[in-house]
Amino acid sequence: MPENPSNTRFLLQNLMEHTTDNIYFKDRQSRFLMVNQAFCDWAGLAEEQVIGKTDFDLFASEHAQQAFDDEQRIIATGEPVVGIEEKETWADGHITWVSTTKMPLKDEQGEILGTFGVSRDITDHKEAELKANYYSGQVRRIKDKMEEDVRMAGELQKTFFPRTYPVFPEGAAPADSRVGFFHYYHPSGHVSGDFCTVRRLSETESGVFLCDVMGHGVRAALGTALICAMVEELSGEAENAGDFLSHMNQSLLPILRQEDIFLYATACYIIFDARTGRLQVASAGHPVPLLFKNGSGTAEWLFADDSFRGAALAIAEDMEYQTMEATLAPGDSVVMYTDGLYEAETAKGEEFGEGRLLDAAGRLVGKPLPEIFPALVNEARLFAENGDLGDDVCLVGLEYRARLEE
Repeated sequence: MPENPSNTRFLLQNLMEHTTDNIYFKDRQSRFLMVNQAFCDWAGLAEEQVIGKTDFDLFASEHAQQAFDDEQRIIATGEPVVGIEEKETWADGHITWVSTTKMPLKDEQGEILGTFGVSRDITDHKEAELKANYYSGQVRRIKDKMEEDVRMAGELQKTFFPRTYPVFPEGAAPADSRVGFFHYYHPSGHVSGDFCTVRRLSETESGVFLCDVMGHGVRAALGTALICAMVEELSGEAENAGDFLSHMNQSLLPILRQEDIFLYATACYIIFDARTGRLQVASAGHPVPLLFKNGSGTAEWLFADDSFRGAALAIAEDMEYQTMEATLAPGDSVVMYTDGLYEAETAKGEEFGEGRLLDAAGRLVGKPLPEIFPALVNEARLFAENGDLGDDVCLVGLEYRARLEE
């Protein structure tokens, strides 16, 4: 069918008006001749404010000069540039990224009249890539340091753990705090894949986080270093416990699923309100916490149904973690632990197991956490006969001493 010029103009008009990519035509001096609506939306300007201008009128000189040089080279040589990434620094200082293809604009005789180009916004993708590269660089720098002296790295890793705990109300002596916190950490080697932290979130709320990175040694410890750096950054973004783990998963996934790095971590996060006794819990493939009920003198699983446990961190994309809720009464305690506690084995391969762990917890109801934690570990050691737990062990928890008054 012969080409119909009117149809050609119609098709071009539709392309210009409806594509979400930026399309632009420039003369030999790199002045804009025509732009589409997407470009105007991108620049925040009307078309008449763009026509006749150059990139120097829209962007900072660094990007404008690079774009100008590329276009003048295309005009001089007739050679296009295809799929290049451009960092655009705007006049107001904000930065965007585009993937750009630029071609020579020719008349019917083949004479070059200027250039035309198509740019696609890749800002979100590029920022995620830069962030992933940043964290990957952090991991590699930590790895290099650890390999120089693993024993020194073990001492360094201990500094990741809490040195002090928040008190409620703020300013109270630790012994007078309405909520008491405690943690216990026993690595199976110089360094480990277990990590915990306790942070104040507000005047009434605290966040308690525990994770267990797969494997042992330096490789697992690198994962804890990375997670330690992320906890403070992400905790302010989370609306609830499940949201926190979802953010953590999205941040870890592009880093720990690279070709030369494959790690994952189980994790549990608790948000506790000392005024109401309200407890939020989310789990990424982690064991269910223990609940010590001082009033009834019993120990039980915090939740009888462990179906709320989601996938481990850095396994599945776009994972949404469920937030479970419970209400503690003054005198109750909650304990999180890593699986090294109940996976201790005898020489014949019999495992200590969660059932024996729960039984041991039942004999410790009413005792403070600083006594409960070593007692639970000792039960596992005695069961293993040789005293070797075989894996890293970390416990962290809170005891609700009294309700925080308004």
